[in-house]
Amino acid sequence: MEKSGDDNTILFRSGHADGDTLGGRIWRARDALDLSLEDLAARLGLPVETVGDWERDHAEPRTNALFMLAGVLGVSPSWLIAGVGDAPPEGDSQASTHPLLEQLNQVRRLHEQTAEAIAALESEILRLTARQRDTDD
Repeated sequence: MEKSGDDNTILFRSGHADGDTLGGRIWRARDALDLSLEDLAARLGLPVETVGDWERDHAEPRTNALFMLAGVLGVSPSWLIAGVGDAPPEGDSQASTHPLLEQLNQVRRLHEQTAEAIAALESEILRLTARQRDTDD
């Protein structure tokens, strides 16, 4: 974890960020699962036009739809939003994996990300309380 200076912003170490757009990442994840736009929209219970607008970067999903989309696509919400984390594997390597195993792996990734976020927040709280004690003395 990296922390910024005095602006209280916590920067999370991500390795490297994906340079694609949200729409591009949705398309790549859908393509990795060999899903048509119609299939994805049906799984989400949304109109094809809505999901197509997301892929073309003409609109963005609401938070609840984004999390549902990440679950259906088997990727983390952070990868969809900012390209941070693991991209979906190329080709149809996920096709042979049982959907429950995919969900389990996603939950594990989210657990790891949550642990990193908690550690960063704890570190920042400790830094701020130490600085507060120094100014109070």
